[in-house]
Amino acid sequence: MVVDSRLPNFRALTPAQRLAHVSAAASLTSQETALLAAPGALPLEVANGMIENLIGTFEIPLGIAGNFRVNGRDVLVPMAVEEPSVIAAASFMAKIARESGGFEASSTGPLMRAQVQVLGVTDPYGARQALLQKRGEILEVANSRDKLLITLGGGCREIEVHVFPDTPRGPMVVMHLIVDVRDAMGANTVNTMAEAVAPLVERVTGGSVRLRILSNLADLRLARARVRVLPAALATATQSGEAVAEAILDAAAFAVIDPYRAATHNKGIMNGVDPVLVATGNDWRAVEAGAHAWACRGGRYTSLTQWERDTGGALVGSIEMPMPVGLVGGATKTHPLARIALKILGVTTAQELAEIAVAVGLAQNMGALRALATEGIQRGHMALHARNIALVAGARGAEVDQVARRMAEEKDVRADRAVALLGELRG
Repeated sequence: MVVDSRLPNFRALTPAQRLAHVSAAASLTSQETALLAAPGALPLEVANGMIENLIGTFEIPLGIAGNFRVNGRDVLVPMAVEEPSVIAAASFMAKIARESGGFEASSTGPLMRAQVQVLGVTDPYGARQALLQKRGEILEVANSRDKLLITLGGGCREIEVHVFPDTPRGPMVVMHLIVDVRDAMGANTVNTMAEAVAPLVERVTGGSVRLRILSNLADLRLARARVRVLPAALATATQSGEAVAEAILDAAAFAVIDPYRAATHNKGIMNGVDPVLVATGNDWRAVEAGAHAWACRGGRYTSLTQWERDTGGALVGSIEMPMPVGLVGGATKTHPLARIALKILGVTTAQELAEIAVAVGLAQNMGALRALATEGIQRGHMALHARNIALVAGARGAEVDQVARRMAEEKDVRADRAVALLGELRG
């Protein structure tokens, strides 16, 4: 499927017209299109099997970010998000980036960690050696729990053993199972393997196994993206591209040195990543946890992105972070709209999904830095937020844009002002 991710005048279309365009581009069936067009795509009987104590379903907006080109392929990016300006910023930055070829992305293999905690050993270093000596037997037991994964080319590949000789609970040994989970996120797989090897670990070490659980710091399952932008493409009505590029570098350096700034900087990155994960039914909380842990792997919380100038003077942004996502299992397979989102993306492997998600995060970061470094974050954000305020005030249909436009022009986005403008509009 060849897709053109450019969506000219997309915002001017009605939701139905946008859906028709995306449905044709992604070759959606009439049934899939109907699911996107109407509320209630997730039947209550399905939702009841997904969580406990179900009382209903909760909808958030699902939009499409356009202009993305990742590794030479145009991609329409579904994003489920409630925050204004996120999709607009990502699409605009992707438009700027595609002038220089778009985003380049890569990823490591889908390796996840499961941790097996051992207490009650007086010789933790000796216990470590004993576990390493039994590596083959441990791998055999772990892999006996998922024959299908083995046939797909995955399985437990290695073990690591970490010693903590002095903890509040005495010496502790923690064994890691390193598991290739293929196109799954992998939580259930690695947890099952960790539980399966626990009796053997106890026999080998003479200790007692406590926790047997995956780690969300998926530091062996990384996704990376890079973008190269010529300064001229970054120019605004009042600032040259060179000035904007230098201002972006200053803003990025702030996030590198200061954890208070880095927290907000990285939140902006996740503004791009999370909506892709939500739309595809992935565990965005696991990715968030791993991302922030990764951001302080050097002992201090810092930026997930790097921004530089190359020898040709171009601005180069890069990102690398854990990205444990899947195409099979969980809500990804259960939720009908998650399956449609994956079809729109056109991905065939979990690694490809990870690479697109991290590219969107980098685009979102570039958009935030450009806005902060030039006009400030509020101008664009509040112009879009004005639509929400207009809706709260009771505006409907064409009234929403008219009220929002007036508030944005006046730079006065308030609920009471929206009510007044709506009253004027209705005469």
